[in-house]
Amino acid sequence: MMNYNVDENGFYGEFGGSFVSNSLRESLEELKLNYLRIIESEDFQTEFGYLLKHYVGRPSPLYEASNLSEKFNARIFLKREDLNFTGAHKINNSLGQVLIAKRLHKKRVICETGAGQHGVATATACALMKMPCRVYMGEADIKRQFPNVCRMKMLGAEVCPVKTGTMTLNEAVNAALADWEKSSSDVFYVMGSAVGPHPYPDMVARLQSIISKEIKQQLVEQTGRNCPDYIVACVGGGSNAMGAFYHFLDECHTKLVLAEAGGKGCDTGMTAATVQSGTADVLHGSRTLVLHDKDGGVADTYSISAGLNYPGIGPALANLVKKGRVSAYPVNDDEAMCAAFELARLEGIIPAIESAHALAVLPKMKFKKDDIIVVNVSGRGDKDLETYLRFVD
Repeated sequence: MMNYNVDENGFYGEFGGSFVSNSLRESLEELKLNYLRIIESEDFQTEFGYLLKHYVGRPSPLYEASNLSEKFNARIFLKREDLNFTGAHKINNSLGQVLIAKRLHKKRVICETGAGQHGVATATACALMKMPCRVYMGEADIKRQFPNVCRMKMLGAEVCPVKTGTMTLNEAVNAALADWEKSSSDVFYVMGSAVGPHPYPDMVARLQSIISKEIKQQLVEQTGRNCPDYIVACVGGGSNAMGAFYHFLDECHTKLVLAEAGGKGCDTGMTAATVQSGTADVLHGSRTLVLHDKDGGVADTYSISAGLNYPGIGPALANLVKKGRVSAYPVNDDEAMCAAFELARLEGIIPAIESAHALAVLPKMKFKKDDIIVVNVSGRGDKDLETYLRFVD
């Protein structure tokens, strides 16, 4: 059996590690020495479990989508992370990390956000736990995800526009890391995805693993089986994918499928399809698969989805791709938008554009009638209504 877990040095095979400036090493070492102890403690598990149940509203439903199932001639289940409080899977991770920050006696929190859902989730957790919160967000994303910006501000967070580069998620991460370098001793960086230097990829995956834990339990109740034939999730950095895959990594019968942002097409240069076109490099503190431009630098990426518009994937997923445990399909903008409208009109569910990428993989696959497919609907589409309306026009 292959080992897909992180090793003591923070590596997943050839990917991972911690490539950071000296000013961040002390904070990362503190986190590395304490995160597992905290997460596995009875005190943390009791408080985290209480909040997931009574504040977030977990377990999120596993819904058998009968109309979608009829269309694809298979049993399709939707893991409804869109029904979590704040509207996405992000709240699982944000609550967990802010609880860790409090146990490490940090004074304030910073984070990055693309689509705004991680920013909202972190601002929510900080409001609940009385911690100051600063959110870095690319100016282009601020314009297209403005409702989430309003939510963050109402929750008391300081939203800092990032005006460099493409003014999207990659630059927001750069800005947050730069802030952390200046004041790392009393600040906790709540990383939004399973990316970055060790131990963030492992910590985020563990906090999001509640998704796959629930899928196992819910499938037994509804089908008598604890493993589906396929699990499908969208991927930018990879937190919702790692959460949905976590408890199935060693279940060889279950095929794990990623939907990545093809943008205007993988051959156009306006894409964020890292698995399709990326090569190994260091990005934001870890060695992983990264998209490069013609000069060998980190490429400017494009996607209609702010949350998937990132030039890399998490190191755990890069390792899973390298070892053949995970397959990936690029999904272009138009395909994702059509899949979103199809779900809305077949099932009455409006997904986030990120989640629509996962749904758009279904026509690219071939199923048997008795196959069970779980699609992780990572977020709801309220934030994207303006984009959806422009697509109709």
